[in-house]
Amino acid sequence: MTGGFISFEGIDGAGKSTHIEAIAERLRERGHIVLRSREPGGTPLAETLRELVLHRPMDALTEALLIFAARRDHLLTTIEPALARGELVLCDRFTDASFAYQGAGRGFDLAVLRALESWVQSNPSNPGELRQPHLTLWFDLDPAIAAERVARARDKDRFEQQDLAFFTRVRDGYLARLAAEPARFVRIDADAAREVVGAQIDAALRARGW
Repeated sequence: MTGGFISFEGIDGAGKSTHIEAIAERLRERGHIVLRSREPGGTPLAETLRELVLHRPMDALTEALLIFAARRDHLLTTIEPALARGELVLCDRFTDASFAYQGAGRGFDLAVLRALESWVQSNPSNPGELRQPHLTLWFDLDPAIAAERVARARDKDRFEQQDLAFFTRVRDGYLARLAAEPARFVRIDADAAREVVGAQIDAALRARGW
């Protein structure tokens, strides 16, 4: 069995987190060793930074720097070692979220985000290579529907408290990332029934040999 790096993206309320455990179990049944993780987070240091990002007020640059600092630790401590062992890494969000949320949502300078991406995601075993997911599953959902789901589900963090216009911009940011790297992305219709969403995900995994 071959390892790989799969990211799950989408606006808050799109349902990606709901499906990750089912996907992990399905892949384990097929013989894969699966590591689940998330961003920001995935290591003790990154989880500490996550709490700051989600709950403490800060400007967009501080937010981006903290997220990419957490990402660097996550890559070096968790993701790269798992890939070296041949495991499948399932990550709830990665750098596409930074371009969607900080870039499109907050209107932060995309050139700075690209510089951070280049510095932080340099592959330790091949410095000329930028570490990106092998597959990104984008759970696409109308922001208005997503907002209704979030309102019913839990107390809102600093991002979930943003207005509908913010999440519309975030969705546009994801669309821009998909357009830039269509071979890496698979769009999942997150408004479909749960079993239909699961079937879309399974088809994407099987298409790549997982």
